[in-house]
Amino acid sequence: MTTPSLVLELKQVCKHFPGVKALQDVDLRLFAGEVHALLGENGAGKSTLVKVMTGALAKSSGDIYFNGQNCSFASPAAAQQAGISTVYQEVNLLPNLSVAQNLFLGHEPRRFGLIQHQKMQQQAQQLLLRFKLNIDVTAPLAQYSVAVQQLIAIARGVAMSAKVLVLDEPTASLDSSEVQMLFDVMRQLREQGVAIVFITHFLDQVYQISDRITVLRNGSKVGEYLAADLPRSRLIEAMLGKELQQLTHQAATTTPAVAEPLLVLNNIAVKGSISGVSLTVAQGQAVGLAGLLGSGRTEVCRAVYGVDALSQGEIQFGGKTLRLQQPADAIKAGIALCPEERKTEGIIGPLSIRENIMLALQARRGWWRYLPVKQQQQLAAFYIDKLQIATPDADKPIEQLSGGNQQKVILARWLAINPQLLILDEPTRGIDIGAHAEILLLIKSLCQQGMSLLVTSSELEELVAFAGKVVVLRDRQKVTELSGDTMTAPHIMQAIAEG
Repeated sequence: MTTPSLVLELKQVCKHFPGVKALQDVDLRLFAGEVHALLGENGAGKSTLVKVMTGALAKSSGDIYFNGQNCSFASPAAAQQAGISTVYQEVNLLPNLSVAQNLFLGHEPRRFGLIQHQKMQQQAQQLLLRFKLNIDVTAPLAQYSVAVQQLIAIARGVAMSAKVLVLDEPTASLDSSEVQMLFDVMRQLREQGVAIVFITHFLDQVYQISDRITVLRNGSKVGEYLAADLPRSRLIEAMLGKELQQLTHQAATTTPAVAEPLLVLNNIAVKGSISGVSLTVAQGQAVGLAGLLGSGRTEVCRAVYGVDALSQGEIQFGGKTLRLQQPADAIKAGIALCPEERKTEGIIGPLSIRENIMLALQARRGWWRYLPVKQQQQLAAFYIDKLQIATPDADKPIEQLSGGNQQKVILARWLAINPQLLILDEPTRGIDIGAHAEILLLIKSLCQQGMSLLVTSSELEELVAFAGKVVVLRDRQKVTELSGDTMTAPHIMQAIAEG
């Protein structure tokens, strides 16, 4: 068997920030014609490693070899020019420009200094046909789906003769058919000799497409493995340093006795949304909401939080009828919501971790009763320690944190006001397997302290691990309710399927 050629190699690479060793003596080898999965928990160092590799950050020490030559890229543009392209989870193209303009932005075909638009459009059409995309390249990029935009971003990298293509969470916003379309393109590029770095939290996809796997933990390399030789249990253990099964078992034990009802939904409906939903959440109980995308899970959360007005039924909270005109009414009653879309609805990116944690508490106090900075710092330090938020200090902008750590900051925000009911809408979406386990343990801990939780999740095993019962939704209506021995992932899946 022919040994693949080494395209890019990082040796003993370190990256230090004030007070933090983000990377410590990390090695990485990328071979031509291979898909190399780069895995690890949030905060493991994956993003930092990619930024060092592509010139977005300067390494503190170590060596980078590209095609056998020791090199150091001064910027992402320099890396791109050499043949290293990166496609991020949030497509970093310009939606107001045409597809062709996005594909060739910065290196348009020119004659006498003028852009040859017709030639650019022809080249764009030919390039996209290689990706089985037959679309109008003169149309604005915004006209197309996220999946198509991802493929266009990859095609842009290929157009610049990419020898190394880094795909950072490319499947996070794609459905199953779109994922397969992307994988077809990745296989095609692999056959053409491109070295592909694949960063993802979906382990099924890792084994479906990857040839080689490198695992990082706490800024250090755990190991490099051939995917075919690495059982899933060993991969999880490498990522966590402990067994996930043990953590989820811990989370699933010692369920407290069900107390008096705290939240009661009586046949609630929202016009054009959910209809006829009834459920009960007891004091100190976690109730899971299960169902396919669009089943009504998020809509129930929005109704309980006062975002959407009821057209039918009533909400009782603490034995009293709750009339919600806006989320502020829900917060005043003791209800908090961690939304599914944390980047757009949960965090304020430029603000610090401390400022994001203080938002709800300060809003409840009123802006005229300003919380002293010293008290803010003490509270932020308490929750950073309690939730193990990976950061050198509380004044770091939250947008610089990994997804899992951002989620912990949002949780800290609501824990700071001690709500009676905490609604978590897909709390583990887009975060790593280690943060999954930590959040399961946190949910159980909050229930034992008497807090009630209403939690939606697409991960059925996750719901079974923490919930006292699971309410199944289909077509924006309640289908059934499972608890005890009937509350298993297969039973939930069967209820979703059969309706």
